[in-house]
Amino acid sequence: MHTIVRTVTGKLRHASAILLAALVAGCGASLTDEAVIGSNNLTDTSSATALGGDTASPASGGKSTAPAPAAPRVSTAVATAPSAPKTGGYKIGPYDVLEVTVFKVPELTKSVQVADSGSINLPLVGELPAAGRTAQDVERDLTRKLGAKYLQSPQVSVFVKEFNSQRITIDGSVKKPGVFPYRNSVSLLQAIAMADGLDKDSDSTVVVFRLTDGKKSAARFDVSEIRDGKAEDPDLQPGDTIIAGQSMIKTTFNNVLRVLPSAGLFMGL
Repeated sequence: MHTIVRTVTGKLRHASAILLAALVAGCGASLTDEAVIGSNNLTDTSSATALGGDTASPASGGKSTAPAPAAPRVSTAVATAPSAPKTGGYKIGPYDVLEVTVFKVPELTKSVQVADSGSINLPLVGELPAAGRTAQDVERDLTRKLGAKYLQSPQVSVFVKEFNSQRITIDGSVKKPGVFPYRNSVSLLQAIAMADGLDKDSDSTVVVFRLTDGKKSAARFDVSEIRDGKAEDPDLQPGDTIIAGQSMIKTTFNNVLRVLPSAGLFMGL
């Protein structure tokens, strides 16, 4: 009987040893896999630490205390018509070219030239008075007419694309004398730049001749003082004539030059 017990006990021990060896082998494989995975986790953790983020710890039960990522912001901007350059108080005249834009209506977006009669012709609207009015005046009128019959809340922009009705003349000691389109708020220095600047040998004296309500006037300016900030850069008016260079002025307007003050004040002729 004792012999049988010993035999059974020995077999059980042998079986237990085999089972234990198998378990150890399986655990080793599992531990190896976990080690590989754990290395990746360690890499992520170090990255999070470098960025200043919170990481999981045993004390917290493996739960991360990092704040939840903020939801992406969704733009609520509403599409609007692109803004057009404005031309201030410039009065439109015949032969000017207007750029008319009706937002999201390409059929009504076009360049139109002001006719001799002072009007423009547009689809749906027909003839629309433009001469003697500002671009903003035409814009408001066109918006009202389109909104009354054809479009719901139309977005319209109008600006002067080409200034052909009003001009200034630049002559004398400049590199490119001629007649130039007047643009809103053109200053004396800007006008001289249109003519590619003064001649190399020219002095800095410039006279501006002006006709206002049928009356002639003139003023003398020193371009060097304007550039140095010692004098203001005056705004020109449509129809002004600029003569550059004292020698040229003396040849043609010698009497005028003698009576004009040097302070840039317009005097009647």
